[in-house]
Amino acid sequence: MHVALGGTFDPVHDGHLALFERAFELGAVTVGLTSDELAPKTRHVDRYVRPFDDRKADLEAELRPLAEEHGREFEIRELDKPTGIATEEGFDVLIVSPETRGGGERVNEIREEKGLKPLRIEVVEHVPAEDGKRISSTRIVSGEIDRHGNLTPDREGRGRTPPSDE
Repeated sequence: MHVALGGTFDPVHDGHLALFERAFELGAVTVGLTSDELAPKTRHVDRYVRPFDDRKADLEAELRPLAEEHGREFEIRELDKPTGIATEEGFDVLIVSPETRGGGERVNEIREEKGLKPLRIEVVEHVPAEDGKRISSTRIVSGEIDRHGNLTPDREGRGRTPPSDE
């Protein structure tokens, strides 16, 4: 079975790890990582997103041990459009979170238009932070929580602009 999922993954957190874990349980994994151009367009909150190469290196470091643990292969591909790689042939399952389920349904509409079979959509529930709200990259970069969902009231966030070179 070949599994697809996509996102910006900046930073990778325990919620993402739940998505990856489910993907590797099912089969070989292809992760679509948003391009530098697409990433800001997919954010609900205006915030700085690190460059593609930095995000890809971090993502590879997180995926490698999971792939080894499950005896699976993985690939990371650049995503230039929101419906991404999942509209291509060769995939069986699409991993989504509750808020991206609609995007998964749109992927299947596009696949149908192309004469491809629909993907099985696997919804992975959110991982709660210490305060019961979901772990999200937005909350992490704002300084509210760390990547594991621990509250971090004394930590400063990343902000909306790239760090200065000064």
